[in-house]
Amino acid sequence: MANTYSQIFIQLIFAVKGREKQIREEFRERLEKYITGIIQNNHQKLLAIYANPDHIHILIGYNDLNILIPNLVRDIKSNSSKLINEENWLPGKFHWQEGYGAFSYSKSQIDSVVKYILNQKKHHEKQSFKEEYIEFLTKFEIDYKNEYVFEFYDD
Repeated sequence: MANTYSQIFIQLIFAVKGREKQIREEFRERLEKYITGIIQNNHQKLLAIYANPDHIHILIGYNDLNILIPNLVRDIKSNSSKLINEENWLPGKFHWQEGYGAFSYSKSQIDSVVKYILNQKKHHEKQSFKEEYIEFLTKFEIDYKNEYVFEFYDD
């Protein structure tokens, strides 16, 4: 639409079903590139992505406001699951867990968020995904109920 301008930055976070460590390192880059294509096909700008073994972080410049965030996440999850299953990356079926986190940032925060996402491997040597995700919910002052947060199992 003419004369419509926006600058919105969103970090998406979602987990593998059951928080199983199913994204193996040898497939990580292929998955990230595939998801990048999905994001670009939805007219959004990928700024950073990192697929951990049990969850993923994606930072986008949310450009096309006609694409709803829930629909974008649905497309990413369904198409990437299809890729993983069709290429038989696992002995069983791959699924993403229901739900996701979407967190907004200002332009001045983007460099540090990109560094944070790209440094996930080192970050998770010190902090579990559960601790990280609860920290996000707390930092962004999001009310939540434990029973509705991703399925977390004691490690």
